[in-house]
Amino acid sequence: MKSWIAIYLSEPVAARLAVAAQRPGATKSEIIEAALTDFFGPDHDVDDPSVDRRLNAINQNLEQLHQELRIVSEAVALQARFLLAVTPPLAAADQPAACTLGLARFDEFAAQVTRRVHLGTSLIKETIERVNSTDPTHLATQPVRQEGSARSTHQEPNGVAASVPGNKPQSPPVARSAAFDREPDTRAEQTMAGAIWRPFLAPWRATGPQRSRAFPTDWLLVLRVFLPFVAAYYLSFLFRTINATIAAPLTYEFGLGADDLGLLTSIYFLTFAAAQIPIGILVDRYGPRKVQSVVLMAAAAGAALFAVSDNFWLLLLGRALIGFGASAALTAGLKAVVLWFPAEQVPLLNGLMIMLGSFGAVTATLPAEHLLGSIGWRGLFELLAIASVGCALAIFLLVPTGTWSFAAKGTTIGLRMIYSDPRFWRLAPLSATCIGTAWALQGLWAAQWFADVEGLDRSELLRNLFFMAIASSAGALVLGVAAQKLRRHGIGPRPLLGLVAVLFFIAQLAVILRVPLSSSVPWMIVAACGAATVLSYAILADFFPKELAGRATAALNVFHIGCAFLIQYLVGFLIQYWTPQQGHYPEVSYQIAFAVNLVVQLAAWFWFIIPVPLRGSGAGSKRPL
Repeated sequence: MKSWIAIYLSEPVAARLAVAAQRPGATKSEIIEAALTDFFGPDHDVDDPSVDRRLNAINQNLEQLHQELRIVSEAVALQARFLLAVTPPLAAADQPAACTLGLARFDEFAAQVTRRVHLGTSLIKETIERVNSTDPTHLATQPVRQEGSARSTHQEPNGVAASVPGNKPQSPPVARSAAFDREPDTRAEQTMAGAIWRPFLAPWRATGPQRSRAFPTDWLLVLRVFLPFVAAYYLSFLFRTINATIAAPLTYEFGLGADDLGLLTSIYFLTFAAAQIPIGILVDRYGPRKVQSVVLMAAAAGAALFAVSDNFWLLLLGRALIGFGASAALTAGLKAVVLWFPAEQVPLLNGLMIMLGSFGAVTATLPAEHLLGSIGWRGLFELLAIASVGCALAIFLLVPTGTWSFAAKGTTIGLRMIYSDPRFWRLAPLSATCIGTAWALQGLWAAQWFADVEGLDRSELLRNLFFMAIASSAGALVLGVAAQKLRRHGIGPRPLLGLVAVLFFIAQLAVILRVPLSSSVPWMIVAACGAATVLSYAILADFFPKELAGRATAALNVFHIGCAFLIQYLVGFLIQYWTPQQGHYPEVSYQIAFAVNLVVQLAAWFWFIIPVPLRGSGAGSKRPL
């Protein structure tokens, strides 16, 4: 005897039942009866295993939720204590500006929360994992992870093994202890040089799960995004430093004086600086792919015009277009890295981009001289115009077209708060005069000094420029590693910048006084100090909140490039007051021009180190959200 019942099934289960019932000799009732018979059989005791499994899963979820609530409560408590007990009250005059900044920061805060919720990433968990992976005291307690082991536990401070749903103990998110999975250390790594390079080589040694977190495994993404923007930055560096190599043929063909040559080369910096802030806003609004590919076409047009110019003014216009076309290279490249790659890979990729791009300065020396001998300076710029077009097309066609709703549309906060911050004005003069001087000298006047003062022939001159370019590339690496190491010992980038400036002054003084040593040594130090932008931007990051970091960097970069323009032109303006002797300006002209510039840098350095207390937390100062 069979009884009749009505049951309700979900649509997916009902669909699967209908398909199964289409087989010969099977009906829906028979299938359901067989399933229920199997469920109530001796192998499916309802009162024991399945219920326990579900209760265990619920218990583990509750434990995980309890842990996350503890983290949230501690974070809120620390934030409240900081705001109430540590942050000084604002003066009445500063409160309106602080309210304006607070509203903008809250909007950015809400946008970041929305983005992370949509992406399913937890900032607190990500931060704790990163701290655990780099804290030496924590690493000492990490268990050794055995190869081939299917189970690994992470001991909490209370000695309880943390676990995740599914009855699988949770292993440490990033294993970077003594048992870090990597190849054995080589003899070179045990040297001082090995210690410097180890942080950059470690990602390539990582294997298994560590490798995916250390460096992108999607090499197609590296080829489509990273390398095209590196090529653009390489061309920007090449355009900036090529004038030292082509100065002699340009002077001979167009009869240029020192002031004309200084203006022709420095106009690059003028248009470059004028475009910085608009380019930064456009990159944030429309993305690096569109902006870089369009702007780089201006560099191609400028190079083509420079190649066919028959008078000084066309040369000047072509050089100005080149400066504008190269102005987005670094900004767009760094933005692309942030958009397409995970956060933990950004510092490494940024450093690699700057290092690889700076080889453009190397190309502008001996390789460019080789091309000058075969195709001339006009053919060289025709080749650069073609390369610029190819790079622009590569970026436009290869780089993915992302649609990030969280891309910055620009904050309501203007540059007024940055430029009104007294800490910015304590940093900007020293950073601008020193870095601008290094760029101006490496880009033009070092070559003129080698030719006019030291009487070097063409091959020796270019060899010295080649060494300066190598020193510039190495300087970025050394200063970046030094800043990272010193910060671990509680020393920020500010005193390191002051020390680098002193070394820069000594190198310039050695040049001016003609100290009896190899001429390439002080000039290599000058070029290496031009990489101190690494320190200047790190100092800015300590001054301003995250939402103002981009504009603060652009604001300081305007000073760097603008100062390079002024110095490159004014040095030529002073030198031309002396009469050339056999086509060479006298030594004293360079010494006085360099010395006047050095006095300005010294004044900026004293202003930088004066221990005058600055106004308290301004509206643009860094405060927690």
